[in-house]
Amino acid sequence: MSLDDTKTQLEILIRARYPLIYCTSFEELRVERMIQSISEKRASEFLIWTRTKGFIDSKGKVIEKANAPDRALQFIDERKGTVTFLLKDFHPYLKDPGLVRKLRDLARSLKLTKKNIVFVSPSPTIPPELSKELAILDIPLPNRMEIGEIFDRIPGAKNSNRVDCVEGALGLCEEEIENVFAKSFVENGKIDVEDILKEKRQIVQKAGILDFVQNQSNFETIGGLENLKDWLVRRKLGFSAEARSINLPTPKGILLVGLPGCGKSLTATCLSDAWKMPLLRLDMGKIFSGLVGSSEENMRLAIKTAESVAPCILWMDEIEKGLSGTSGSSDGGTSSRVFGTFLTWMQEKKKPVFVFATANDVSGLPPELLRKGRFDEIFFLDSPNEKERYEILMIHLKKRDWEIKDFDKNRYLRLSEQFTGAELEQALIDAKYESFFQKKELSMDFLSRSLTNTVPLSRTMKEKIEAIRSWAKQRAVPASHVESGKSEKEQVRALEV
Repeated sequence: MSLDDTKTQLEILIRARYPLIYCTSFEELRVERMIQSISEKRASEFLIWTRTKGFIDSKGKVIEKANAPDRALQFIDERKGTVTFLLKDFHPYLKDPGLVRKLRDLARSLKLTKKNIVFVSPSPTIPPELSKELAILDIPLPNRMEIGEIFDRIPGAKNSNRVDCVEGALGLCEEEIENVFAKSFVENGKIDVEDILKEKRQIVQKAGILDFVQNQSNFETIGGLENLKDWLVRRKLGFSAEARSINLPTPKGILLVGLPGCGKSLTATCLSDAWKMPLLRLDMGKIFSGLVGSSEENMRLAIKTAESVAPCILWMDEIEKGLSGTSGSSDGGTSSRVFGTFLTWMQEKKKPVFVFATANDVSGLPPELLRKGRFDEIFFLDSPNEKERYEILMIHLKKRDWEIKDFDKNRYLRLSEQFTGAELEQALIDAKYESFFQKKELSMDFLSRSLTNTVPLSRTMKEKIEAIRSWAKQRAVPASHVESGKSEKEQVRALEV
């Protein structure tokens, strides 16, 4: 819903003589401007109440020093004429039973007048006694058009990338946008998208449920996984203005299933760099807490936080561990309710939040999560093939500025078969430590011994990994290209047992 639509809804509620209207928003000034515009159109009086000043008009003139909440309600009851009252930060007083009773009595009498009370607060703290008396209205954050207008007001902003800055500022409130645009321009002479992402990081840190992950890698640091990387590059276009112009749905999310150490988590951090979007990690351990009802509220807060910084990537690592209790009753159904909240949001979400989920053990995933419509695609990451194993080694050598004396590619590929990317990295580090200890150059012999002494996960957990491969054969897309010129066993190894 746009701000104009919200303003129309607010005007309808005021004209329909709804006595109590509750606007949920941090942006008091936007709500003020809406009510001021509606009041001018209706030729009605508009008064603002705060605990510090009492009642003032739109120009700041003090009308009545009724600072106490009960005295404020009395003034509203006694004021004559067509008036809209805006009460700021009144929600803490709604815990007072006497004040709530007085509001209920006042609401009945206001229906017979042309007076309305509008509350504005960042949180919808509504006592059950008033639930039938109140109309709730969520004030949307600035849309692209409004952000563009703010951008255009910044002197010299034309030196910046307008499209990227507007997209990056989605999810921020008006004041935050104005501040970060101005700060970035003063510091850099232009508006930098990275400064906008820093502002969003502050929002995430304040909420305390999600972790803001710094992107320090790019797709060049991933060996192989070409199918997966190509798919992600194409899906980035789904967030563009061109995609919206043809009503192309925004990408929902992706599920990566595979062996530990095959690059699932690395891909998440690289995706943040490729898409220039903030990466938020959801730790299910922070969702579940000891207080009854708090886990469900934590999940709702996590979702709300992610949507407030959208477009963004919501990373749920090893999702099967967080959802392992959804089929049981040992926790009183808490896991099931949290899972239900998450599933409903995934199905119905309108904000551009891309869910990036990873899983090692597919047997722990609820079937409801895997049905079509939850994720755009499910990819399977197997042990890297020969081409990928060579790329992975070269990437780690280049990153550390190392060289391998007398490197034998065929020998390396033979010894590293069925190793994961993480195991290859660790084998290289072990070889370097040994050569360092012996005060010798890193050679092929050191790497060979390290690979020979390493028992890969594909052997220690052979039966479990074979079960994962069997599952993925019919249900997932391979993340890697199948190489031509290989034996039949080599070609299908990513999905065959």
